[in-house]
Amino acid sequence: MIASTHSQREKFLNRDMHYLQLLSTSFPTIAAAATEIINLEAILNLPKGTEHFLADLHGESQAFKHVLKNASGNIRRKVSELFKGYIRDSKIRELCTLIYYPEEKLELIKDVEMEDIEDWYHITIHRLVLVCRDVASKYSHSKVRKSLPPDFSYIIEELMHERSDDQDKAAYVNGIVDSIISTGRADDFIVAICNVIQRLAIDQLHILGDIYDRGSGAHIILDTLRQYHSWDIQWGNHDMLWMGACAGNNACICNVLRLSLRYANLATLEEGYGINLVPLATFAMDTYGDDPCEEFMPRLLQGNTLDEKTMRLTAQMHKAISVIQFKKEAQIFHRRPEWQMENRCLLQHIDYERGVCTIDGQEYEMSSCHFPTVDPNNPNELTEEESQLMEKLHHSFRVCEKLRKHIKMLLSHGCMYSIFNQNLLFHASCPLNEDGSLKEVALYDGHKYSGHELMHNIGMLVRAAFQNDTDNELRLYARDYFLYLWCGKDSPLFDKSKMATFERYFLTDKTTYKEEKGYYFQLRDNEAVCDRILDAFGVKGENRHIINGHVPVHASKGENPIKANGKLMVIDGGFSEAYHKETGIAGYTLVYHSRGFQLVQHEPFTSARDAIQRGIDIKSTTQLVELSAHRMLVADTDKGDELRAQIADLRDLLYAYRHGILKEKK
Repeated sequence: MIASTHSQREKFLNRDMHYLQLLSTSFPTIAAAATEIINLEAILNLPKGTEHFLADLHGESQAFKHVLKNASGNIRRKVSELFKGYIRDSKIRELCTLIYYPEEKLELIKDVEMEDIEDWYHITIHRLVLVCRDVASKYSHSKVRKSLPPDFSYIIEELMHERSDDQDKAAYVNGIVDSIISTGRADDFIVAICNVIQRLAIDQLHILGDIYDRGSGAHIILDTLRQYHSWDIQWGNHDMLWMGACAGNNACICNVLRLSLRYANLATLEEGYGINLVPLATFAMDTYGDDPCEEFMPRLLQGNTLDEKTMRLTAQMHKAISVIQFKKEAQIFHRRPEWQMENRCLLQHIDYERGVCTIDGQEYEMSSCHFPTVDPNNPNELTEEESQLMEKLHHSFRVCEKLRKHIKMLLSHGCMYSIFNQNLLFHASCPLNEDGSLKEVALYDGHKYSGHELMHNIGMLVRAAFQNDTDNELRLYARDYFLYLWCGKDSPLFDKSKMATFERYFLTDKTTYKEEKGYYFQLRDNEAVCDRILDAFGVKGENRHIINGHVPVHASKGENPIKANGKLMVIDGGFSEAYHKETGIAGYTLVYHSRGFQLVQHEPFTSARDAIQRGIDIKSTTQLVELSAHRMLVADTDKGDELRAQIADLRDLLYAYRHGILKEKK
């Protein structure tokens, strides 16, 4: 029996010898392999790390950075649990604000506390150490150590692992704090430990799409993410538009410019990426100088003011790029008849003498029929001046190094969907048929895909547009496909009957503006439908969920972000200021910690300065979505599955060492 067991084991090991030999380079001895097994099994028993979900940021960089700093109230929750009943609420708020904005808050505090600053330093450092110890309790010492700043790594580690209430250690701990203050490093130490608390408060950040458009700071958000310790993104339709622009899709470039001009938001284009808009401004003034362009006047968000001359120029640029956009889109739609979108080539359905447009056999009155660059006989052809302008804009996007770096980040950290700890994440939709079954959608190769396969193959197609080894015909299709992902009927990032941009600009009949949502949005409150989607993606477990963004939740009208009996959560509550009047709030964020889910509903963020000076957080209400019967451990997560697999491999390595199948590298 023993011989038989050994024989089977050796056959298994021989089959995986190449892998075990590779593993032995990292763990060259029995002691090294055994130590790692002990370490990994210990990690399995730590509390689950906190996950933070955000969606539809739309360039709101200040609000994003603030929510990142306070972890959607997770830090406030921990500080309150630690000090409730020991210090006043005002002091709790002050401590939290210090953690979020240490440099700025220190300057204000020193103006008030100057006479007793050493006492304040003593009290504050001890409190920050307690908070740091609490947020670090979910991690191994090794992981915490890697998060510490080099200048204070040893000191923070010592303070976290020694207790001032231990009489034998009190003098030691106080001596360290005294030395920090006496050497003039108190401010630097406080800044350092506050940053450590922010880092350890969240283990993984999930962004469910739409970093770009509307707000002015998408590039700032991506610069912030570049420094963030662990994040992923599920691409949104607005992200895809910018990815298409970077890949050289001219229709996407036009859409990016149009949306920026619509909200008079040129900061991302000009300051963030250095896109030269002078040629567009010159062309617009020359071409539309006598056009009032009333339908194209920008929507100004709070704090954005323009004089009358700038408003008029912006409107002219807005109309100029919109007309070019409709032409470039039509060229792609005709080139890709399989998309069945040629009915959206509306410039060719206008009677320019009568001022009417025919859609689905019905005539609609035009609000304006001034198209100086449109040839009624060839309405989708660019004029020579438009072609020259498009070449300049195309070049400006293609040579922008910072944009390429940011899109590369989206590619390396992102995909169409992700599965984390029994949660299926995607930005908008999973296309469905009327009966709730998964809809098959044709891609480049003519094959039809649905559900998981559809999302996966779209992700591969997106990446093909950026790979040098991609077949030329496939690359051209992939580049065109960015437009379909933006506005195609069966796009998982759009999933509506049409994008009524033309109608909103040019038709008087508002019934033409309606965009019929796909069946996913109509059926997503059905638990059976959600289960079908989760099954198709292979998501297991009793407490599995779909988490989406994309469509703002109208909280002011009583809409509930939790749907399908808790199976689906929609966390787009209107983070962007453009949606605040529509939704009545300023967005949702979701926190998933070891005790369960918390959905945080935010009210509008004013400014970081206001938060610092008044000592207030974003006003928010927290809704408990789910509480676990027991505190979740790493063993209960996807990471736990990975660690158990690693432990099994290491045990095989130990067996190989002990039975002479592999030699130790002592």
